[in-house]
Amino acid sequence: MRTAIITGANGFVGSAVARELLRNGYEILAIDREERSENVPKDERVQFVPCDLADTVRLSQKLPEKDYTLFYHFAWAGSAGPARADTALQLQNAQWTVDALRAAKELGCRRFLAAGSIMEHETMAAAYTQGNRPGLGYIYGGGKLIAHVMCMSVAAQIGIDLVWPEITNAYGVGERSPRLVNTTIRQCIRGEAPQFTAGTQNYDFVYIDDVATAFRLIGEKGKPFHEYTIGSSRARPLREFLLEMQEAIAPDLTFRFGDVPFTGVDLPLASFDCSRTEADTGFRARVGFAEGCGRTMRWWKEQEETV
Repeated sequence: MRTAIITGANGFVGSAVARELLRNGYEILAIDREERSENVPKDERVQFVPCDLADTVRLSQKLPEKDYTLFYHFAWAGSAGPARADTALQLQNAQWTVDALRAAKELGCRRFLAAGSIMEHETMAAAYTQGNRPGLGYIYGGGKLIAHVMCMSVAAQIGIDLVWPEITNAYGVGERSPRLVNTTIRQCIRGEAPQFTAGTQNYDFVYIDDVATAFRLIGEKGKPFHEYTIGSSRARPLREFLLEMQEAIAPDLTFRFGDVPFTGVDLPLASFDCSRTEADTGFRARVGFAEGCGRTMRWWKEQEETV
């Protein structure tokens, strides 16, 4: 039986990947903080091992000896909310990612995958655009970018296959963060008219079930020292996504565009290209945005009914 280690296994992406791997015959060592295990799948093939991010450097001492296949590192402090702008924390996240990489090597894992982000590309563009004044969100992107660069060099030096998936924008059932899709859906449930930028910047969204499938396939088939975009293969201006959401879940509400200033970077559509991912791994997203928003809205309504 193939065995995967997953840090951040209680989180939105980590728990989804754990369920996907279970469906495909894996045994899992689920790593997260001791008080965070409610989302970890309850299955005899899953062993929960409590470990704080700060103890990642000692992770190899906490795990049993096995023939490990894959190491997925999803643990990242401050991935949403004000903590995205905490410079010390985001730099520490990068070091913890390198610590996890070294632990994977010590445990005999054949390959290491982290949760990269399209924000890495935005951060590069923001940093090297003359006269630009990047927003605080790029501090999080900078942490991801630093982790990527350091892991590439360290992985090459210690001799472990590094594969770097980059998520465009994951959303769906189970996520509770205040990011765009969640915030907008909850406003729609309350009957509030959401406000946005003009929405001309290019964007992409990918549903969580597709994200989990992508991580499994990239882990199994991705080429070492390659990066793979995880997206819908239908990137387009943000406004088009939001109008699709409106038609699907809130046709009676007015979505207001242009009320919020845009201070980010507009990446070219080529930055969202998933063709290499599909060619090397066979992954292609299956859940359309309207369907994914519908599922997510129904889930949020169920959550609010139980409160």
